[in-house]
Amino acid sequence: MPITKAIIPVAGWGTRRLPITKIIEKSMLPVGNRPLVDYSVQELIKAGVKDIYMVISNVEPCQVREFYKDNLALNNYLEERGKIDRLALAKTLPEGVNIHYTSQDPSAKYGTAVPVAMVAEEFNINEQVFVFFGDDFIWNPNGESSAESLLKSIKSDDESAILGVKVKKEDVVKYGMIDVKDGKLTRIVEKPELKDVTSNLVHVSKYIMSPKLIQEMVEYVHTHNFGPKDQEYLATDPLATFVEKGGIVRVAPTTGEYLDGGSIEGWVHANNVVCGTK
Repeated sequence: MPITKAIIPVAGWGTRRLPITKIIEKSMLPVGNRPLVDYSVQELIKAGVKDIYMVISNVEPCQVREFYKDNLALNNYLEERGKIDRLALAKTLPEGVNIHYTSQDPSAKYGTAVPVAMVAEEFNINEQVFVFFGDDFIWNPNGESSAESLLKSIKSDDESAILGVKVKKEDVVKYGMIDVKDGKLTRIVEKPELKDVTSNLVHVSKYIMSPKLIQEMVEYVHTHNFGPKDQEYLATDPLATFVEKGGIVRVAPTTGEYLDGGSIEGWVHANNVVCGTK
């Protein structure tokens, strides 16, 4: 069955990008002529997603929310001056696509598993869903998007999938190393030491999660009590547990380039790639 729902976490202070993230949300930092998060939003829409659940910070005003709603004053301005061709650029969501927002307190539980669990419980998600984090994307303008790659990899509606990206061995330590057998995830290790690297394949924050994997996320968040200076509630922990229990997680390959706006260097590189200067 088609997957029509997606979760996109965009909460948090973006502390790695201070001081600019004091006034601009990290997911709204521009790459080319669009905000970072919009690359994920647009490819999910092209893949058939109709309902997007965004987890935002409980800080006002919310720039993400403002970006995805109609700006009537701007629309009127463009119409009055005959700039009809610009109206399409000003409309950031097509008809039939809805964004649902829920707020996450930045001072509460922290980590990539938390927003997934929040949405699952608040909106009663009980079907396969895309989970794309809002500060990175796969750039593949002439090929298959990461959402399409994930969709192609799953064989049934009770399977999950994760995107696999090949990197240099020395770069594996920056990411989560994954081991794969027969196209399925067998092991995931967050930021391994170089001496322990057994694969040059890493995961990035692009998933299809089955109902059972989502429930694993919910149980993990509820049954652990990490303090603000302790371990984060990482989505990779319940993912690893799910695989150990026999859950199927397909690993989808990609021919695109992984671009990460979370660091200054990654953001500059992403702009150079998208703008065709590198």
